[in-house]
Amino acid sequence: MRDVHCHILPGVDDGAADLDESLRMLEAAKAAGITSITCTPHCRDPYFDYDAMWDAYELLVEHADGFPLQMGFEVYHPKLMELGMQWAEYLHFDGSNEFLLELSTRATELEWNEYERTIFELQGMGYDVIIAHPERYRLIQNDISYARRLVKMGCKLQASSDFVRGGRLGAEKRPAKKMFDEMLYRYIASDAHNVDHYKAFAEAKKNYRTRGAHMRI
Repeated sequence: MRDVHCHILPGVDDGAADLDESLRMLEAAKAAGITSITCTPHCRDPYFDYDAMWDAYELLVEHADGFPLQMGFEVYHPKLMELGMQWAEYLHFDGSNEFLLELSTRATELEWNEYERTIFELQGMGYDVIIAHPERYRLIQNDISYARRLVKMGCKLQASSDFVRGGRLGAEKRPAKKMFDEMLYRYIASDAHNVDHYKAFAEAKKNYRTRGAHMRI
């Protein structure tokens, strides 16, 4: 069972503060049934330091006792635009063509059209686009057809498991349930920033399904 979105790397963003916390999170992930993790630190201000994030990944691998880890990034759309599309080559999941894209929670219709152009461009470059936590995006909260549009484009939608507690922003449970009812999600991910977030992951895994299966690997 792969966790495709997790802030487990030590000391690089608002997730694990240090290696000790990373290793406690790793044990909590195992207890929740996770068998591999894609580490996805924030590619957004004020956190993004590419070299430091790779160093943190290598440190965690060194201490993970062989647990399967993969390097990736949670790429915030405005930051990608700032860096330039050529950076996609360095931000997709290492060893695969998957690309985790985060959109703005308060995006307007005009901004959404820009997101879709970016997604088409990423797909044209050969990337398989995963959309992080669409249940947080106001346009989708108000109109689920925006989520349907993403799926129709070929995107894979990823629920962050804290929706079972109302979500990071407090309004995610209802839109998430609608998307589960329509089988729009492909993944449930922990989006874990600390040990406690794996409890929400275990609850979501138990009670919700993604397109006919509890989890996709």
